[in-house]
Amino acid sequence: MGIFYDEKNRIFKLDTPHTSYLMGVEDDFGYLLHYYYGPRLHGTDVSYLARTGEPPYTPDRNGRDKLSFLDSAPFEYPTGGVGDFRTHCLEVCTAAGHNAVEAGYRRHSIRKGKKSLPGLPATFGGEEDCTALTVTLADDVLGLEIDLEYTVFEDLDAITRSVCVRNTGAKEPVVYLTKVLSACLDMDDRDFELLTLHGSWARERIIQRLPLGKGRQGVFSERGETSHQAQPFLALLSPDATQTGGEVYAMHLVWSGNFEAQAEVDQFDQVRAVMGVGPYHFRWKLAAGESFQAPEVVMVYSRQGLGAMTRTFHDLYRNHLIRGQWKDKRRPVLLNSWEGAYFDFDTEKLLAMARAGAELGMEMLVMDDGWFGDRRDDNRALGDWFVNEKKLPGGLKRLADELNAMGMKFGIWMEPEMVSPDSDLYRAHPDWAIQVPGRRAGLCRNQYVLDLTRREVLEYVWGRIEAILTSANIEYVKWDMNRQLSDMGSFALDSDRQGELYHRYVLAVYELQERLCQRFPHVLLENCSGGGARYDPGMLYYSPQIWCSDDTDAIERLAIQEGTALVYPLGTMGAHVSACPNHTVGRTTPFETRGHVALAGTFGYELDSTRLTEEERAQIPGQIALYHRFNDLVRAGDYYRLASFRENHAFDCWQVTSKDRSAALVTYVQVLAGANRHSRRICLQGLDGSARYRLEGTDRVFGGDTLMYGGLPVEPMAGDHRSKLMILIIEK
Repeated sequence: MGIFYDEKNRIFKLDTPHTSYLMGVEDDFGYLLHYYYGPRLHGTDVSYLARTGEPPYTPDRNGRDKLSFLDSAPFEYPTGGVGDFRTHCLEVCTAAGHNAVEAGYRRHSIRKGKKSLPGLPATFGGEEDCTALTVTLADDVLGLEIDLEYTVFEDLDAITRSVCVRNTGAKEPVVYLTKVLSACLDMDDRDFELLTLHGSWARERIIQRLPLGKGRQGVFSERGETSHQAQPFLALLSPDATQTGGEVYAMHLVWSGNFEAQAEVDQFDQVRAVMGVGPYHFRWKLAAGESFQAPEVVMVYSRQGLGAMTRTFHDLYRNHLIRGQWKDKRRPVLLNSWEGAYFDFDTEKLLAMARAGAELGMEMLVMDDGWFGDRRDDNRALGDWFVNEKKLPGGLKRLADELNAMGMKFGIWMEPEMVSPDSDLYRAHPDWAIQVPGRRAGLCRNQYVLDLTRREVLEYVWGRIEAILTSANIEYVKWDMNRQLSDMGSFALDSDRQGELYHRYVLAVYELQERLCQRFPHVLLENCSGGGARYDPGMLYYSPQIWCSDDTDAIERLAIQEGTALVYPLGTMGAHVSACPNHTVGRTTPFETRGHVALAGTFGYELDSTRLTEEERAQIPGQIALYHRFNDLVRAGDYYRLASFRENHAFDCWQVTSKDRSAALVTYVQVLAGANRHSRRICLQGLDGSARYRLEGTDRVFGGDTLMYGGLPVEPMAGDHRSKLMILIIEK
């Protein structure tokens, strides 16, 4: 297992437990071509798959048809401007205005372990579980070197890729990078289907699966964030792919800004899938001696369907991306004030909510928006991060101390990246907002975006964060970002660097969050962006959980959480039990169902605990007990998607099984009741086929193989939106 170089044939072979990835150097020029990615191979005799032994041949054999070669060869890292007319990974512009770039193999190195990416989130691993390869390509005309970085994990079918571009200064004093993607996968089309995750505010990450046709298809963001509308993820599926069978080629970008994820079918029925930082308004000035580091792409191949792909991503992110003290800890059951109070609260109101929650077993009060400056509503005071002592006499310390005295932890909401026009900060520093000089910038949610790429702005924001978190015993921060980026202009950047603003902004956010993680390692950080607009692997590097969506309706959450769990571990999904009628859609669902759906995530409450019904009060201790019993399983176990309401329009079902297969938790939600129905048989997955499992609460015992191939019967329930948990424990 690991990485092997066949020096005689100039072929690189990357092996994971069940997959192989092969590429090699062709032609005197040193073109790096992709040969194979799929089930594990023993040998390296795969170069024939590139078809270089047939017309148009390689340029050293047939120079008259070089463009035909460039426009059809399966390149490992395609570049623009020289004759490959498909989508490219690297595009440039020289000071003279030329855009041609052509790079050939120069050298490589293989080593144990995995290096970090400066200023960027990335997966991590040590010498005992990772092997890395760096292949250096060079364009001698431009004086550019391109490091292609690969890492394989010893125990996972995942390969990570990233790219670093250097201007050696040998030819061009300045080169402008106009597109730097992180990964490409060239292969023959096999009637693939394209799976992506789409959405909008309050309906993020909805699965879409469509046939892959000729031309370019995919997803992107030009909003300065990964966005509600698209996820930096794509998967190519064989037509027969299901949860349990078929081929899946998946790519996921560890980044939190503009991105491009695209698949193209060309004239020869070849597929090129690419992924990386979005080229929209991207123009990076690369002076002599400087380098540009692109973010990381995670690639997963599965021939056991989407389920195996999902569990690979889950294990990779749990063990090699999420960091910090909360990485493997059960999170406190929190009570968030937002839907319970909005802006209408003071110290006494919050303490009353906390007391009512603590009596029922809740463990933390989170004070959401409205605690600072003149923040009476969402039209003012962002940027004025000073406690409003008219609402909170004695400040955060008094509130935290009183909460701690009753056994409750204390957390707060912040939106550090934003500023309101009606704020002391904006009145003092209007130039600190991102804007184009002479043009009135557009508002969204009546706020502007602070230009964090300016050092004085970043230091001011950090100073306020640090002052707040040292003023009281604050153990949780919900970091929000409620608008997209637009009107992109910075007073800190020269005219030939304005095209770097989108990228530098994300790097500045990463710097702030890294500081928070290092300075306050005990704080549980939850990222949020108007709900799930920044739910991406980049954010997981800093926060072990992300608010999944502002839509807390249990039925809406079924599709949202299904799409999220396709690639993200359940323990990362911020999920709360909220009040009904639901504040977003007006639907009323049983309190029990709301609890079961939230149990698939971090679990907490989003309501006014002083206004609960007796029935709700009676159920909460039991819900919290379920959380404490099963959260370790939910957070660390293997996830299986058994049925999808999004597909069948009747019911939803998922399963989490412990790694040792001794226990399984099955959640079943009957969305719509039906007349004259038999019980449904749900075929479970991932059990020990030779073991016997007891269905808790009954005297029924089933063989593991029977549960997987015969199924577990679920009887109809009276009414819509009903749910049940089924707990299976192995018989000793």
